[in-house]
Amino acid sequence: MLSKSQEAGETVTLLNKPHALLPFLQLQSATSLSRLYQSPSSCLSIFRLLDSIERQLVMNLLWLESAISLTTMGAWVVQDQKKYSLYDLTVYDDALDMLSKLHILHISGKLSLNTTFKTSLRHAITGGGTTGSFGVPAEKDEKRPPMDVEGLDGYALERWETILHFMVSSGTGQTPTRPSQGVLYLLQRSGLMSNQHGSLPQITSAGFQFLLHPPHAQLWDLLLQYLHMAEERQMDLVEVLTFFFMLSTMELGREYLTENLSQTQKAMLDDLRDYGLIWQRRATSRRFSPTRLATTLTSSSPSLPTSTGAASSSQQGFIVLETNYRVYAYTDNPLQTAVLNLFVSLKYRFPNLVVGSITRDSVRRALNNGISAAQIISYLTAHAHPQMRKFNPLIPVTVQDQIRLWELEKERLKSQEGYLYTAFASQADYEFVLDYAKQLDVVLWENNAKRCFFGSLEGHSNIRNFIERRTSGAT
Repeated sequence: MLSKSQEAGETVTLLNKPHALLPFLQLQSATSLSRLYQSPSSCLSIFRLLDSIERQLVMNLLWLESAISLTTMGAWVVQDQKKYSLYDLTVYDDALDMLSKLHILHISGKLSLNTTFKTSLRHAITGGGTTGSFGVPAEKDEKRPPMDVEGLDGYALERWETILHFMVSSGTGQTPTRPSQGVLYLLQRSGLMSNQHGSLPQITSAGFQFLLHPPHAQLWDLLLQYLHMAEERQMDLVEVLTFFFMLSTMELGREYLTENLSQTQKAMLDDLRDYGLIWQRRATSRRFSPTRLATTLTSSSPSLPTSTGAASSSQQGFIVLETNYRVYAYTDNPLQTAVLNLFVSLKYRFPNLVVGSITRDSVRRALNNGISAAQIISYLTAHAHPQMRKFNPLIPVTVQDQIRLWELEKERLKSQEGYLYTAFASQADYEFVLDYAKQLDVVLWENNAKRCFFGSLEGHSNIRNFIERRTSGAT
């Protein structure tokens, strides 16, 4: 039964938002999804991304050879009217709607699974089929053994932190390791970094919000942008998705052959190396090994190794913030230090401790880079040291209020370049020029009593020429 024995803790997971990839899949055509569902690894991966109720619906229908009525399925959902309410029916209806939009479930008076999806998922569960959907493992080479799991974790962590470190350090006077051109293009297309007036790319407000997400969500943010770019790069979107799902079902620490990959998927290998999803001995190698970033794409396991100091300190929290705005960060990770440097004035650095202060200038610097006060407070809250979590509120109220006041102070005044037009000979001349400037929509401020107005920089040449023509005509 679908809900008869669910515990309270289990139903809480129903409140979670759907995985970021599912809304993207809903926008794809039925033809594209039908092609995608021909791959058993794709069906298994999508099944993993579904919510618990949606997975139960699929499993209840998977081994049925004929469709069942809606009333029959509805009878499986609510068994105890005292325990379950209208909320459960809403969750059930939402689950049906999600499966229908993914073209996994056909609803026409009766319920039945998409035939292609059902066949492929059965093969994924029972091990049937010889399509190589889960990758073709390479035979062991005694002369050139594959990289072990520890080495793959180190490689993935180094590649991923290179991307994040460049985001937070670029444009601050530091010289971080520069990722590949493809990674830089992806960061700018996704709005995480901006390149204004030919300057070096700098992190945006969206980019700082990106840093607040766990690695799994960060990775999918970039991969979704990669999927959006697939068509303009003349890549087959279905093959791109299929390869992502194939990687997510591979075994960590094992080598796989590239021979069975399509041309689109072989072209993706260069990009995936840059992101840290796969490792290859050489760019032309016929073998590759997926890293933990790839094998956890559709699972709930951590995307990066948790045994490293960087990951463990991030999970436990490492920031202590005092009411005098002094910040103590118990970390030796360069990435975390670089993030703090965005809004903290750093004073001292020790082997495992960084000390600084939140000042008006440091917060204004962050605000000028597009980082909001709410994002600063969210970051401090998310990475607060366990000792700070004993207090309520977690972040001192005086510090929160002051950060918000500094933001309001910045928003109170707004500067804009332009020209002040004054000393008109008569009221008629003033009104005539002002009307012309208003037609051009370049008037930023006006004072009729003093016969002056302020126009934008872009409209100055037109206003000047207009005044000169009027002056020469009058003479």
